[in-house]
Amino acid sequence: MATCCFLSSSILRHPSHTTPLQGRLQTRRNFSFFKITAIFWGPKKTTTPTTRSMMDVSLGTFTLIGSPEQKPPVEPKELQQVSISVVSSISNVSSIDWDACAVDANGQGIFNPFLSHAFLSCLEESGCAVQETGWLPQHIIAQDENKNTIGVVPLYLKSHSYGEYVFDHSWADAYYRFGYQYYPKLQSCVPFTPVTGQRILVRDAWYKDQVIDMLISALKDLALKLQVSSLHVTFPTETECQRMKKDGFLQRTGMQYHWKNRNYKNFDDFLMDIKQSKRKNIRQERKKISAQNLTMKRLRGYEIKDKHWDSFYRFYRNTTDSKWGQRYLTRDFFHNMGSKMGDNVLLIVAEEDDKLIAGALNLIGGDTLFGRLWGCLPQAYYPSLHFEACYYQAIEAAIELNLSKVEAGAQGEHKVQRGYMPVATYSCHYIVDEQFRNIISDFLVHETKQMEVVMKMMQDSGPFKDGLE
Repeated sequence: MATCCFLSSSILRHPSHTTPLQGRLQTRRNFSFFKITAIFWGPKKTTTPTTRSMMDVSLGTFTLIGSPEQKPPVEPKELQQVSISVVSSISNVSSIDWDACAVDANGQGIFNPFLSHAFLSCLEESGCAVQETGWLPQHIIAQDENKNTIGVVPLYLKSHSYGEYVFDHSWADAYYRFGYQYYPKLQSCVPFTPVTGQRILVRDAWYKDQVIDMLISALKDLALKLQVSSLHVTFPTETECQRMKKDGFLQRTGMQYHWKNRNYKNFDDFLMDIKQSKRKNIRQERKKISAQNLTMKRLRGYEIKDKHWDSFYRFYRNTTDSKWGQRYLTRDFFHNMGSKMGDNVLLIVAEEDDKLIAGALNLIGGDTLFGRLWGCLPQAYYPSLHFEACYYQAIEAAIELNLSKVEAGAQGEHKVQRGYMPVATYSCHYIVDEQFRNIISDFLVHETKQMEVVMKMMQDSGPFKDGLE
């Protein structure tokens, strides 16, 4: 019996209207799309991947070649051994060791709060990223012969595709049509967090490149051992993605909106780089806040009390209930994160007559303010409050803290006219079945061309004066 598997992509065509397609880009309303389909004919197959996890087991021992001087190569008796294993909880790794790998990973020592032991452990301890929610931790750890941790990879065995922000539901559907099971799959990422950062975290030492290669090899080996359909690395850096591409991973391009700090002294200084019509609109939006008797506050660390987290959780629930339809994070997560991460947490709140009515959660990294979640009271409507809390307050905070950028996440063309410009994001996908790998590779070619067109269109229609990127 033969079957047809297909993946749909949408390509920019002509002015009209937008038709929704699963997992495609949100683009300007005055354009429409037609479908490009990658088709595969072949015998229907049936496989049953194992759901057994690798619970704290070894993935093998590797040998480091060379020395810090790299000349000449050391004698075999002096070669160092690196053992790679899987742990079923981040609690099995010391926070000092994990964070040392995370900070060293990008080679610049810039702190990414989402890769910290504190953030990832909060997700596990609060019941958010655990087996019961379809996120079974399978973190990979590299240690030298003295049991020093020299590399880690945040990794999960997943039974669904929710909470990833790189949409592969159509891939899963194609697998199902072909008689394959797409789930479980392996996912290297920060759960529920579309923030770019290193995913293969290795200490900055002479052996760094070798250990990265070992960990990539171990990731692929684990996918084969577990008989999963695929291994996905979402929101790695571009450099990391290019490196994994050489090891058989497919590269996928996405898009987010970031604000860039051009050494601004204050918010008005930023506005002077905006075209007059857009600048006027932003000022009018900001004036609406005081006109509605609203007070904005930026709270950090100890300033954020339990009452703030309880209120914000209510706001978060209102957002998920009305838009997303699924709550990924628990009340305990917010309380634990606030306690563990201290001044790296920035909570922007709006008050009316001393009553909390809305909030926006941000995390502060070494050079970036990361805008994450927003919510308000149920059935509350305050014109321009979302723009103020999520975008304008974040810009002011970044300027005050001398941060290079604000990452406002994906979706929402309205961000462009408020100074948040589109930037490319990346993901890497190792598809075990060669035939399906070719299908998805063809799909990604079309999707990437579409992404390039959309990003160019948004860049050209941006709010900044000529000559500014």
